[in-house]
Amino acid sequence: MVLEVAILNVKSGEAVAFEQAFLQAQSIISSMNGYVSHQLQKCMEQENRYILLVTWQTLEDHTQGFRQSAEYQQWKALLHHFYDPFPVVEHYQLLAGNKRLES
Repeated sequence: MVLEVAILNVKSGEAVAFEQAFLQAQSIISSMNGYVSHQLQKCMEQENRYILLVTWQTLEDHTQGFRQSAEYQQWKALLHHFYDPFPVVEHYQLLAGNKRLES
């Protein structure tokens, strides 16, 4: 599994429009081959900052399968104009982890 991480800085005054566009865009990414899950989280300290976490089966599922697809062009049209600056996207592999069990 590969975790895609992008910190998204949304232009001032565009947060609500971005969130609405993302609700539309998430159906695009979730339909892609190799997609596992995603989370969009809003920063509590900086109003226009979000983090996008997408889990893919392989790095190539994101970098080739998604980014080179027609669906990516739809994703790009919906979301990319909201960012300033354009986000750096990085990929991570799990080395260690645990999950707390609820009682």
